[in-house]
Amino acid sequence: MQDDTSTSNGSPASRREWAGLAVLALPTLLISLDIGVLFLALPHLSADLGAGGVQQLWITDIYGFMLAGFLITMGTLGDRIGRRRLLLVGAAVFGLASVLAAFSPTPEVLIAARGLLGIAGATLMPSTLALISTMFTDPRQRGLAISVWATCQFTGAALGPVVGGLLLEHFWWGAAFLLGVPVMVLLLALGPVVLPETRSHEAGRMDLPSVALSLAALLPVVYGVKELAVHGVGLLAITAVVVGLVFGSVFVYRQLTLEDPLLDLRLLSRAPIGVTLTAMLLIGACLAGMFLLTSQYLQSVLRFSPAAAGLWTAFGGLSIAVGSLLSPMLTRRIRHATAITAGLVVSFVGFLLLTGVGAEDGLVAAVTGISLIHLGAGPLVSLGTGLVVSGVPPERAGSAASISETSNHLGSTLGMAALGTLAAAVYHTRMAGFPDEAVETVAGADALAARLPEARRAELLDAAHSAFAEGLNATAWVGAAVTAALVSLIAVMLRRTGSSPAAEDPRAPEDREPSAPQQESETADRSRDPLRD
Repeated sequence: MQDDTSTSNGSPASRREWAGLAVLALPTLLISLDIGVLFLALPHLSADLGAGGVQQLWITDIYGFMLAGFLITMGTLGDRIGRRRLLLVGAAVFGLASVLAAFSPTPEVLIAARGLLGIAGATLMPSTLALISTMFTDPRQRGLAISVWATCQFTGAALGPVVGGLLLEHFWWGAAFLLGVPVMVLLLALGPVVLPETRSHEAGRMDLPSVALSLAALLPVVYGVKELAVHGVGLLAITAVVVGLVFGSVFVYRQLTLEDPLLDLRLLSRAPIGVTLTAMLLIGACLAGMFLLTSQYLQSVLRFSPAAAGLWTAFGGLSIAVGSLLSPMLTRRIRHATAITAGLVVSFVGFLLLTGVGAEDGLVAAVTGISLIHLGAGPLVSLGTGLVVSGVPPERAGSAASISETSNHLGSTLGMAALGTLAAAVYHTRMAGFPDEAVETVAGADALAARLPEARRAELLDAAHSAFAEGLNATAWVGAAVTAALVSLIAVMLRRTGSSPAAEDPRAPEDREPSAPQQESETADRSRDPLRD
């Protein structure tokens, strides 16, 4: 078993490490793909199981709740008991829960199975990322490996609707869940052979009160934000967010006072890591919000079927995968900060395109805009993730990976809530004066229009489609403003700190013990920037 307190000598990866990366790519691809498949399967399984509206919400949301709530705990647990061990346990639970979900006889059983899938998923993502950061000690190869990991993550999200449509066309809804079984079996068979066991020998006991506090902080916040996105401002949603923030404050205080915390928040005090996590959270919020609204625009305004809309929006997921995969090649010629800022400029152009999308003939602008937004975010996702997990001591790799994944997940949740709420507010304002049914949603306007005479039907639908397009435009302006701010933040702040990830181990010098050939150049390395060539 590899001791994380040992020195990383930056040696090139062997065939075993590359084979291990291929194995780690499997659960990464699957978890992202599984989310998109479920959305298409929901109407079918709801009809078959007789699930009500509230049960459908829990079937959809409990996976995300459990995933968000347990990410921090599982990332730190992997540091303590071994990342490969946790990964394999999570894979076994994920496979069994997938079978339970596929053959669920009642909505309650399916909800419980989805909850188990979320907890198991929380073991997989930080474990895979932490293993990659310790398996690939050469910075350039580590960057490429993390780019492959990010590519699988976004490719899975892009292909989810497509794969889901094909499955549901030929099989029953349970097939969507059985996708995970062969993947997890393969991981359980090959993982012990090609993956090393890594953990921290200096880790103390798990602080159970901190685990409880992390759940009490994250679960209410995620729930409240989702309620805000779906139902708007309400007492329950606001109360949930406030309760979560209170527990979050207690959690932070406890972590700062413990000698061996569940989550070492001092990692965030390092400027590159703190700035990068902030940037990833904000760009994740913009990506998720715009992706959701664009997919609704294609279906509600341009009248594409769900399958056709899934195919068009897949360009966004594939674009960010391309951007992530190309990032290591870009940084061979330009600085990391330059690659990230240039990518965000591309995203900015994509947001500007979406500000001009109208109620008619907006397909090209919408698809091009969402593709540019995701393409430009690729370098930040890939290089930023690499900076976070590589910029900490190796014994904290799991904890850093969980922070990165939590930032991404919370960003996506907040983006769908905030941008969705803004778009809804614009829609409601523009539809003032129409019947309440039409003011609520475009779907309500469609239902009402079907009962009206032809002349009034056209007037109502034109107004509803224009109102939705204006809501999309408003959120795109917000995305453009956020992206412009991030360009300034990354360009100015991340150039001010320490070493060269393209050529050196980007962990702070005090966190690593240089091997003999490196000791002579350590003084010079200390003065170089982690986001510079």
